[in-house]
Amino acid sequence: MNSSKHTELANHAWTVADLLRGDYKQSDYGKVILPFTVLRRLECVLEPTREKVVDVVAELEGQDIDKGRFLRRASGHTFYNTTSLTLKKIAHDPQNAAKNLQIYVAGFSDNAREVLEKYEFNQQIKKLDSAKLLYDVIGRFTDLDLRPEAVPNHNMGYIFEDLIRRFAEQSNETAGEHFTPREVIKLMVNLLVAPDADALTLPGSVRTVMDPACGTGGMLSAAEDHVKSLNPNARVKVYGQELNPESWAICRSDLMIKGQDPENIVLGNSFSDDGHSRERFDYLLANPPFGVDWKKVKDDVEAEYETLGDSGRFGAGLPRINDGSLLFLQHMLAKMKPVDVSGGGGSRVAIVFNGSPLFSGAAESGESNIRRWILENDWLEAIVALPDQLFYNTGISTYFWILTNRKSADHKGKVVLLDARGYWLKMRKSLGDKRKELGDGTGNRPNHIGEITKLYGEALHVAADPEHPEHGKVKVFRNEDFGYHRITVERPLKLRFELTDETLAALIASKPVQKWAEERALPQHPELAAVVKARRKLTDEEAARVQELVDAETALFADALRPLVGSTWPTKSDATVALKGAVVDAGLLWPTGAPFAKAVRDTVGARDPEGEIQKLKGGGPEPDTELRDYENVPLDEDVEEYLKREVHPHVPDAWVDHTKTKVGYEIPFTRHFYVYEPPRPLAEIDAELKSLEAEIQALLGEVTL
Repeated sequence: MNSSKHTELANHAWTVADLLRGDYKQSDYGKVILPFTVLRRLECVLEPTREKVVDVVAELEGQDIDKGRFLRRASGHTFYNTTSLTLKKIAHDPQNAAKNLQIYVAGFSDNAREVLEKYEFNQQIKKLDSAKLLYDVIGRFTDLDLRPEAVPNHNMGYIFEDLIRRFAEQSNETAGEHFTPREVIKLMVNLLVAPDADALTLPGSVRTVMDPACGTGGMLSAAEDHVKSLNPNARVKVYGQELNPESWAICRSDLMIKGQDPENIVLGNSFSDDGHSRERFDYLLANPPFGVDWKKVKDDVEAEYETLGDSGRFGAGLPRINDGSLLFLQHMLAKMKPVDVSGGGGSRVAIVFNGSPLFSGAAESGESNIRRWILENDWLEAIVALPDQLFYNTGISTYFWILTNRKSADHKGKVVLLDARGYWLKMRKSLGDKRKELGDGTGNRPNHIGEITKLYGEALHVAADPEHPEHGKVKVFRNEDFGYHRITVERPLKLRFELTDETLAALIASKPVQKWAEERALPQHPELAAVVKARRKLTDEEAARVQELVDAETALFADALRPLVGSTWPTKSDATVALKGAVVDAGLLWPTGAPFAKAVRDTVGARDPEGEIQKLKGGGPEPDTELRDYENVPLDEDVEEYLKREVHPHVPDAWVDHTKTKVGYEIPFTRHFYVYEPPRPLAEIDAELKSLEAEIQALLGEVTL
């Protein structure tokens, strides 16, 4: 079935919007069109066995047995309808359309009826009936041919997704939260399953596939189709979870039609209500929403993190609240099958990310710790950079992360970075932000999907062969190459000491001097001293009186030091001796205590590269916080050697504060594939400017003529 055919069918369903205009808001069109499309699809699937099911219903009437088992067998599917009604029959009786449609929906098995209930379908029936639109809407769907032989399951997904995209555009919603371009899914599944191609062809192959943000089920369908293409007799069981009720309903109905167990698709938030908590899967894949916060489930996630730790899903760390991407990845990794002693078992994982999870978060932040956990467990097999403008709701660059706990021997301890950003075709017509697509080899189109899949499979060989034509697109690193020590480089605080009008004012205003002045003044005024001692709040009048007394004392202190304004001293001790002498000579007591000594140092001292090095209590140099710097040192490099080579030639008195060293992990993909392009020669640029100037002058000359 070609793309024009599924677009034609989607257009047919979309014409119902013309009927709804005025009675429904544009953002609510989907509440009618989507459930009717699902209902028509279910009806078309059940049509060949409809009469047989009705006969079995009649035969079993009055018998106290589990009728569902017999009805499912009669329908040939995991769902059925016990009535003889169809949309066409309902349309022939306009007066009773609402009642008969409700009877028809009630006749479906529980699993099918639950899907329609998620659309609040009964309410829509009542609303359409009261607006006198129900008959016309039913009529539009009676001749919509959605028989499986006309519209295979895979293409039915295209129709659903086409409709969802249109509704999202009408209501300014994010279409990308619902589905992923099918060519992107195909490539993703290829990379996920490719290493297992031989094993999947074995007789009796059974594989489980899970998507924790499954949307309408596109990834699950593609994974099942791909495995079946390798081995038509393989059994593929798909599982998923979805937060959006409409998308969940479509995914669930799709599974029913295919004969899969619809109970495997759970409605709910994967973080706060894990629908598959005890399950483990062979393959896990997802395209979680980019940059979506997890505030709504913050309490649940943090509770699991704090109480379960490494025994839970999020033990490695929590990312920042405004991006839950790495939570999805941890959730998926927690569902990998363990590898047994013989090397069997294990799982493979694929997820779509934007660039943020590669590098966001400083050393020992939640994001960095999650990357560290993944790399130190040797789970990251590869990262594949995709072209920008490939998705419907964003034009930014995206990446596949491929992970597994059963790496092949030649991949152990290594990570492949593959640059596939150059594989794309310009679309004839943009769809939202999607302006590029991957060629699939059909017609005269290049086979980008096949080329990238092949390059991925040969990545280690290509990276090792400088003569290979694709060598520049593949790089292989050790896991530890992405780790680094975040070191704190300190330099000594060097000061000279000078008394200026400004530094004197700062010293007088400092808390230690203000406190010294208060302690001198209050004993002379017992009534105020008692209030302060009792820590009772001063009245405005009392506070003003205390400040007046303090100001008088600090004025005496300032007068004692003012003759020294303009003086400078090379050392702190010289400055202290001079200042203390001036205060004592004025008949005042020199304040004591560490806070006052620090206030003198901080106000009178001025940074000077040639000044005195300030010392800590232990005798070591005091670090200058303004000169503090940070460096990232590769994990396998000696920090002190790095300091000698990279730092000391420029600042020989620097040292590393090892107590502040942190370990971080990041994957600077773009940096590793950066190719320097020198600027054009100035002569060439100058010549081009002169040419443009001449052209402009000629055009202006034509205008004046």
